[in-house]
Amino acid sequence: MNHEEIKRIEKGVKAAFDDYELFFLKEKIKKYESREKEIASAEIKEETGVAMRAVKGGRMVFSYTFDEGKEAIASLTSNTATILPFLEEDRDRVFPEMTVPCQESEIYDSKGLSTDDREKVALLMDMERTILEHDARIKTTRNCELQETEIETVILNSRGVRAEAKKTLYTLMAMCVAKDADEASWFDWSWAHSLRALDGASLGRTIAGRAVSLLSSKQINTGIYEGILTPGASCDLLDILASSFLAENLYKKKTRLADKEGKRCFSPLVSITDSGLTGMGTFPFDGEGTTSRVNPVVTEGILNGFLYDTYYGRKFGKPSTGNSVRSGLKDPPASAPRGFHIMKGKHDLNDRPLEGVIIAELMGTHTANPITGDFSLGATGYLKKNGSTTPFTGVILSGNLFELLTNVKGVGTDLTFYGAHGSPSLYVENLKISGI
Repeated sequence: MNHEEIKRIEKGVKAAFDDYELFFLKEKIKKYESREKEIASAEIKEETGVAMRAVKGGRMVFSYTFDEGKEAIASLTSNTATILPFLEEDRDRVFPEMTVPCQESEIYDSKGLSTDDREKVALLMDMERTILEHDARIKTTRNCELQETEIETVILNSRGVRAEAKKTLYTLMAMCVAKDADEASWFDWSWAHSLRALDGASLGRTIAGRAVSLLSSKQINTGIYEGILTPGASCDLLDILASSFLAENLYKKKTRLADKEGKRCFSPLVSITDSGLTGMGTFPFDGEGTTSRVNPVVTEGILNGFLYDTYYGRKFGKPSTGNSVRSGLKDPPASAPRGFHIMKGKHDLNDRPLEGVIIAELMGTHTANPITGDFSLGATGYLKKNGSTTPFTGVILSGNLFELLTNVKGVGTDLTFYGAHGSPSLYVENLKISGI
């Protein structure tokens, strides 16, 4: 980034406010799409801008701009003078102070960025070709994409924070449709910070194999089963659970975990960590410039504590745990999990004899209640009985997430991250399924 430009904008903002924070973002995205074994499209999108949070008289204002130089300063400050008198005063709206230097992490792949586009397209085509050639029953692919994202960020504030880092993120995804007497489809994706860490052929085999295995699916009988939740299904449930660990929801009385610190809330086999240094969202610092850290929020089923950004840390007299997240330039940072995951266990659950179900996919997680943990979700998977495996679909898995995690009797070694959440396979008792 242009550091002289950064200094000019900081100087212009500094004169207008009591305190300030500037967030500079440069993001470049390349997206390639294949269809029917040919490259279908290639897109490039680049965005550079700056966002500001500033305080005057105990009131905090937010603005952003894609302008540069004097225009950027004017854009950031012009509307705020009008808005400030109408904002509510809140003395907890402050910025973090300078923390320990950020850890170095291997999340920037300069070699991948300079790799010829033809090699990247070949990786994508290899995945699609593997899918289509896996089985004669595979009829078509959809959403076969490779996305390369390069992010460069600078955060500075009036309290001494100066944080700068960059990262790359590669995402490979596809869906395929298999047809026989019926039809089945499967979508999956993988990611890496390094281009060469992606394996298109392996992902293609996984997607095609799962689609074919779901052909001739049936409904299964209503009942209570024991079974395995795959990492993908478990991550869907963690997406519901994670908000219960945010101090923001503790403050707003929107978490069932209030007053449970130091108490057993889950199975002794369940340990949960949130980390800004693990998974897809890895970065040396959070959305406010606070150094990323590892936060073990549950140890062997016992709740250790909650996740804080600067604002809600002030509300509770706690330091930030590095859990401020920015969704982009146009929104202020918000309290959120970063690398929320169940720690892997010691045993491969795939080797475990099973008379029960394997839940491969859950649908409708947005309908679950994140406060109570109650859910009723569509489920797809497999019934294992008397040595045979039968695919099923069109059933409902219902229950309570907190109770489900107390019924965990086994945790696998296959920790996998999807987005901000990660989980290994979980062996669970008392799964309530409504079928036929």
